[in-house]
This record gives sequence, structure tokens and C-alpha cells, in this order.
Amino acid sequence: MAGRRSCMSAAMETQSQSRLLASVRGFVRSLVEDICNGRSPSVALDRYRTFCSDPFGNCACSFDTPFAKEFISIGRQPQAAHRLAVLLRVLSIIQLLLQQNKHASKRDIFYMDPALFVDQAVVDHIINDICVLLRCSRHHLNVVIFDSLSLLVMGWLRFKESDRTISCIKNPNTEHPIPVCLEDVEDMVSVAQYILVVEKETVFQRLANDKFCDRNRCIVITGRGYPDVPTRRFLRHLVEHLRLPVYGLVDSDPYGFDILTTYRFGSMQMAYDAKLMRVPEMRWLGVLPSDFEEFNLPDRCLLNLTPEDKRKAEAMLSRCYLIKDAPQWRTELEMMLHKGVKFEIEALSAISFAFLSEVYIPTKIERGKHI
Repeated sequence: MAGRRSCMSAAMETQSQSRLLASVRGFVRSLVEDICNGRSPSVALDRYRTFCSDPFGNCACSFDTPFAKEFISIGRQPQAAHRLAVLLRVLSIIQLLLQQNKHASKRDIFYMDPALFVDQAVVDHIINDICVLLRCSRHHLNVVIFDSLSLLVMGWLRFKESDRTISCIKNPNTEHPIPVCLEDVEDMVSVAQYILVVEKETVFQRLANDKFCDRNRCIVITGRGYPDVPTRRFLRHLVEHLRLPVYGLVDSDPYGFDILTTYRFGSMQMAYDAKLMRVPEMRWLGVLPSDFEEFNLPDRCLLNLTPEDKRKAEAMLSRCYLIKDAPQWRTELEMMLHKGVKFEIEALSAISFAFLSEVYIPTKIERGKHI
């Protein structure tokens, strides 16, 4: 049965690659025809967004529908010729990757022609444009992240990755790297009761050292800060296939809050793919601004919000999805901004070193103290 699934997966991947290669050829052909017919080459790109800043929440933001189009037109825009040259060069590299069934990182692609690309950010932006142009996700282009050691999972989970069996269940407090290529994952089995996503590796390691998963049937994941594509795709895959509740544990500061919204609503940078990576089921377990008083944490644990923190929090308050879909999250963010202070997950250690793993997390989940 597993072999049959692998064959089906390989066949679907081949079909997808063939479709993308045909789309690349069609796109280039259309540009050549424009030039041959004396027309200025022009490229139309759909533009997506995960939120707007409508103060009344009366927006039409959608994860499936573009809100505008952007045109790259030589002759009308000073930088259009260079941008189109970069797009075509990156397309030629991606075409080669698909033809040879090879994978590369964005950094690999940059070093294929650094004189043309100038900066890594240029390549990153163009790859997003190509995803929009070809109506696909980045992994379909065989552009992946090879450094997966920072993306960790532990707990009551077992799955196959290519020909290997990853059995976290054997020792649920031992970390394992999150798979980079989700297409290689199959036969996922779990007896967990929930998924816990933690912002930082230090907190992940604290839970591992405290043998948290021995006492709690769960799966713990960290993307070490802002989550990258493999972390978000893997989490989405877990939630869809295991049908488990998922909780987020982040610092009580604007950056922790932003990380949490990235998991739940997606990032603006990859808004075109948000519908495939966002996890709308995500619940905010902690640490909440209101937790400080509820758990009587000492004042020495508080840090003042910096001017940059305040600007970030104020900007996030206007996001339409907080008004429409997460008003309780918005209330907590308002409280943080009003009090002008922040604190980290590790502040709970002021009560006791084991308070986070033995009291805070299990008690809040048991009592439904999440939003």
C-alpha cells in the first residue's frame, strides 16, 4: 500500500513538473511574440494580501482572490528592463531544476548570477513573482530550504520520510528535524491529544529537559522565531491529517504576537500562498499580557516597550483580521500597548523552573484558558 502511494505521488509530481515546464515555455513564447510584433514586453502579476488596515473592518480581503494587478512594462517603468531580465534568468534556473529533477535553495540561485541579481532580496522577490505567475507554491519550483536543523519536532508522532521511519514516539522528548519536503512524508500516525507550537528553541529545549511529553500526550514544534515555509507546511499537514487542536506559545511582545498571526493568518510576503499554509485553528495559549497579573509575576520580569515595539503594535492593531476574526487577540494587544510593557515566556521561571511545563501549559489547556 505504501509503495502504491509512493508511485502515485511520483506520478502526480511528474505531471505537476510537466505542467510548470509548459507554462514557462508559454510565458517566454508570449514575450518573444510581443517583441517580434513590435510590442513592448509586459507582464501582469496578481497581487494578494492577508490583511488591510480598514479601521472599520469593512474590507474585502480574501485568501483566494487577488485585490489588484501589477504590470511590469518596459518603456513605462525605469527598472522594468532589469526586473524582467532577473525574472527570465531565475525562470531559466528553475526550468533546469525541473528538467533535471534537482532542488536548490534561494541562496544557490543567487550565486548562479550574482552580478545580475545584486542582492539576495531581489531573488527572493522574483521567486514570489514566479509563484504568482505560474500559480504554484515555491516547493513546486524545486526551491527548498536545506538547513532544517533549526526546525524541530518532538512528541507522540511517527511518520515515514522517503525510505526512513521517523519515530518520535520511541523517545517523545528527543528532538527531530522537521521534514523539508512534505511530499516525502507519508504514513503519519499519532496518539497525541494536541499540538503545541513554541516560538523559541530555548523554550522547546526547556520542555524537552523537563520531560514534558512524558506527562502530556502532545506534539511540540518550533520554527525558532518567524516560521519558514517547511515549518508552516508541516504544521498545516499535522492539523489537517491528525485533526488535533493546536496552541501557540510566544513571548508577550509585539514580535511574539506577529509570529502567532503568521501561523494563523499567513504572511503578507507570501500572501498568494496563505490559503495553503495558514492554520486558522491556532489558539493563543500564552503568554498573554493578562497572564502577568493572573499569575502574580514579579515586576522585575517586566520590560518597557521600545519605540519600535510601540510602532509595531500600533500598526498591527489596524489589521482587518484582528477586528473580524480575532477580537480577543486584539484586546490583549491593546492591553500590552496601554501598559507599555512586555515579558518573555521565561519570566514564568521566576515562580519556579518547572512552572511552565508542570503547571502553566497543562493547567491552561485543561481549563480552556486560551483565546
